[in-house]
Amino acid sequence: MSFVSLFDYASLYQLMQNTALEKWSESLPQELEQIPFDRHGDYDRWQKALQQLPEIKSSIIDFDIDNIQINIDPEINIQNLEASLKALKPWRKGPYQINELLIDTEWHSDWKWNRIKQYLSPLKNRMVLDVGCGNGYHCWRMLGAGARLVIGIDPSWLFLMQFQAIKHLSGTSSAYPVYLLPMGIEQLPKSLNAFDTVFSMGVFYHRRSPMDHLLQLKNTLRKGGELVLETLIIEGEKGESLVPDGRYAKMRNVWFLPTVETLIQWMQRCGFEQIKVVDINQTSIEEQHTTQWMNYESLKDFLDPDDQTKTIEGYPAPRRATLIAVKPGI
Repeated sequence: MSFVSLFDYASLYQLMQNTALEKWSESLPQELEQIPFDRHGDYDRWQKALQQLPEIKSSIIDFDIDNIQINIDPEINIQNLEASLKALKPWRKGPYQINELLIDTEWHSDWKWNRIKQYLSPLKNRMVLDVGCGNGYHCWRMLGAGARLVIGIDPSWLFLMQFQAIKHLSGTSSAYPVYLLPMGIEQLPKSLNAFDTVFSMGVFYHRRSPMDHLLQLKNTLRKGGELVLETLIIEGEKGESLVPDGRYAKMRNVWFLPTVETLIQWMQRCGFEQIKVVDINQTSIEEQHTTQWMNYESLKDFLDPDDQTKTIEGYPAPRRATLIAVKPGI
């Protein structure tokens, strides 16, 4: 049994027909079935939470506002719905609003979206890939911006469950062309050359080989397609990067934090063109914080309590840059 066999992707395969993704649609069902089903310790809780979600008779959705708004049948018991959704904690990306219920997530993902959306090529009618999409918050925003198909990939089972919960609450699950596949970028076909826009936000610094990740992203894009890359950076000169000795901000899997000039150089070496730095932002404890929906440690706990310009390990505090680049060709 595969974990993903619990979810229906038939409508996705249909949407991939007669597009640059058609060839992938032929192999994707088997690839998904081969994802091993290793029962997570919290799996029963997650599955029960999904099963207890109410039947949705009608819904009105706005994906193009900060608190993604889903208005469902007013007679639905919000207290029971809240209990089901809280069984899927921790909620890290959002926020979401279902009737009067606010899912106040760890990250104000809307802040990141608002910082970059004005710089994106119009997403209307584009096929979009979101690498490391979490529970899919930005996927819904991409749909709200007019994308015709959005595919998010993330290997986390919990994120898949949260995404399925939101999709269920939005009405008929096949009504919206947004899908989350429980896989990493290394599991995608080597040369898709298909997507109009590809996002990699908050992933790059988790990759052991930054050049390989850039090449993987490039290989998912069609010629002339656009990459949106957001990652942790440090201040400094071209050629400089930070390789943490052990943890960074209590994270074990942080490998490279380049300067902006170094990152541009890496992207150029991998063949990207028209590289633009569209945003540099110091992550604040207001943007990433503990809430009742994510009641574990967050950014405040990762910083030096006596000097919030440094992580608890003594490195520069999280600072992020977003760059947009183009894969050459027509």
